[in-house]
Amino acid sequence: MIRTRQGEAMRIGLQTWGSHGDVRPFLALAEGLRGAGHDVVLVITCVDSDAYAHIAPRAGLDIRVVASPVLGPKDAGKVGATVFDTSDPMKQMAKILRLCFTPVEEPMFAAAQRLCAECDLLIGHFFMHPLRAAAELAGRPYASVMLSHGGIPSAHDHPMSSLGPASLGKRLLWWVTRLAINRALKADTNALRQRVGLPPVRDMIDDVWLSRELTLVAVSPSIAVQQPDWPPAVRLTGFLDMPNLAMEGTVPPDLQAFLAAGEPPVYMTLGSWMPADPGWQRQTLELLTEAARLAGCRAIIQSADAAGCGFTSSAQVLYVQAAPHQAVFPHCCAVLHHGGAGTTQSATLAGKPSIVVAHISEQEHWGRELHRLGMAGKPVHRRKATAANLAKLIRQVRGTPAMADAAAAVGTAMRKENGVATAVDLIGRVFGKAEPRAAAR
Repeated sequence: MIRTRQGEAMRIGLQTWGSHGDVRPFLALAEGLRGAGHDVVLVITCVDSDAYAHIAPRAGLDIRVVASPVLGPKDAGKVGATVFDTSDPMKQMAKILRLCFTPVEEPMFAAAQRLCAECDLLIGHFFMHPLRAAAELAGRPYASVMLSHGGIPSAHDHPMSSLGPASLGKRLLWWVTRLAINRALKADTNALRQRVGLPPVRDMIDDVWLSRELTLVAVSPSIAVQQPDWPPAVRLTGFLDMPNLAMEGTVPPDLQAFLAAGEPPVYMTLGSWMPADPGWQRQTLELLTEAARLAGCRAIIQSADAAGCGFTSSAQVLYVQAAPHQAVFPHCCAVLHHGGAGTTQSATLAGKPSIVVAHISEQEHWGRELHRLGMAGKPVHRRKATAANLAKLIRQVRGTPAMADAAAAVGTAMRKENGVATAVDLIGRVFGKAEPRAAAR
């Protein structure tokens, strides 16, 4: 295998880990690279689902599912408990990774080594330090994909601050943030590197999350800003999106009928953060159902097993196990969600305002961004969410035409973007210029 000049085919290995919101952008990028003539291998480790094992293979795209799902029902309950019991965001992140990432680190690293033996270029989820290590060992070029702009240091912006001129305050915030990230995550990353004979990383952001060759920031430029002090290799591409996947299904008749039967509803989904534990799931369903009642709105509430938790659909509330968001969101008046990168951008792509119920710090950042852009009220953390304050946020969104107008404007702009095409072009420009060389044996 050789790496070739720009415009010629490469064999490209991609690896991701996480929930649906971490996998779908990589599927979109893999399809885009395949459409550009490259041979693509995509390795997926999904925290909460084995659905990707059933994706039909097609020419030019090899999908491999490793150690999925990571979590069983009992372990999923531990993640939920971590959200409620841990207020420090860095400690929370470290605990979640030790539950969801560390147990499958070795099989992911083995899959990464296989990718490096087969491929000319490696592209990884920004958390995917095993792939980064394998690429270093094999001497392969490596690109990173950031699914949020909130993890990229800038004197102009910080997840806990607002956009504006560069300031000493934001620099200080980033110094503290780097320190906290390294304290929480660096030891586990360096433990793997030591086992395989690599030197330790000094900084998680600079040496793991970002690639010095190319970092793709998979966020719409209608939401994020390419900051002037980002490293030159960090490039904003736009949302890595694709048409509805077959595994996501179509709009079932009962959902079609509900949408047609009255005023546009609020779609409510907490994505992979909807508890799998029956007791916690019932409690969450009670929260969302009561919020809809107090707000006086129709609602579609997404839950794995509402019937098993004792909830029955009515003319006002429809409970669904899943639904293709791209097909349904445009018919809703707003989306109540957890603030994940994928759901956030799917809601804005549909031109709908949001109510954000954040569980972790990254989701709070997305909520603040939507609030800054006038498309949502202030986000509420799941620990502090009550039916009354969620109902108040729903009424605010429904009673503020400016929010709907702002969301519609961003949605219109996003539909003119093509993040996948931008990313594929950047990959070709950066990695297609080197002289051909033989792959490591």
